Amino acid sequence: MNITEILNNTNKTLFSFELLPPLKGTNIQLIFDTIDPLMEFTPQYINVTYHREEVVYKKHPNGLLEPRVVRKRPGTVGIAAAVMNKYKTPVVPHIICAGFNKEETENGLIDLDFLGIDNVLVLRGDADKSMGKFIQEPGGHAHAIDLLKQIMNMNNGKYIDSDIENSTPTNFICGVAGYPEKHCEAPNMELDLEFLKAKIDAGAQYIVTQMFFDNKKYYSFVENCRRKGIDVPIVPGIKPISIKPHLSVLPHTFHIDLPQELTNEVMKCKTDAEVRAVGVEWSIKQCKDLLANNVPIIHFYTMGKSDNIAKIAKEVY
Repeated sequence: MNITEILNNTNKTLFSFELLPPLKGTNIQLIFDTIDPLMEFTPQYINVTYHREEVVYKKHPNGLLEPRVVRKRPGTVGIAAAVMNKYKTPVVPHIICAGFNKEETENGLIDLDFLGIDNVLVLRGDADKSMGKFIQEPGGHAHAIDLLKQIMNMNNGKYIDSDIENSTPTNFICGVAGYPEKHCEAPNMELDLEFLKAKIDAGAQYIVTQMFFDNKKYYSFVENCRRKGIDVPIVPGIKPISIKPHLSVLPHTFHIDLPQELTNEVMKCKTDAEVRAVGVEWSIKQCKDLLANNVPIIHFYTMGKSDNIAKIAKEVY
């Protein structure tokens, strides 16, 4: 089902969530165990993240370090297909620039097309941890908009090999990311919004936001997007805090701020169970406020755990 049709044709706030592929060596039952508690809330679609390779170092007995390139969380396409088949729910795999050249990207998109998966979230992807910055793959894309344009070309029947005759156009519906607190590499919010507008003009049909913990930042972001002429649905992304280290990990990793009130409550907690309860209560308040403001859908970042998302959804939906 077309995601934009879902977002544009609802008179109530819907439910969706994002899955994290399990670590290599585990099986898909972990994914099913994450999904099962959330199915009672009728998710309209389920996202599946994609993860680039990374360099890890193996230490030998002589003290020397051997670099190895590994992909710790493979299987996005397979997981998306399995989830769609088992739960009869639309899936949205992420498509990233990081670690892929254009040919690999095209082949991956062809696989999705053959599987009947035509909704994707288009992202640049994370920086190379070993380099501390994003490095463009040789023959790949430097920016999400370039990846988006490749997908739009396929939707018009244009493939990398220009000698292909009578090619069949694909029909991908593309979402992109938005940052209520600005992308960490953008010099300012105004330019960040211009980059986002360019992606919409290039063919993206909806926006999913980075997690935020202050709804005012989301509403301000939406208002600024509309001022820029961005008129597509803007889906709020919610992530409940679940462990005390999130107070430093989330701001460092995702370049976001945490409200002082939330920080104070987490700091009082003596156990992770207490932190988890605080995170659930905070997210419930966020979601009820978002519902009151008629957002089309609330998208939850599960990070591989769903018990806290289920508690939130029971109070909200």
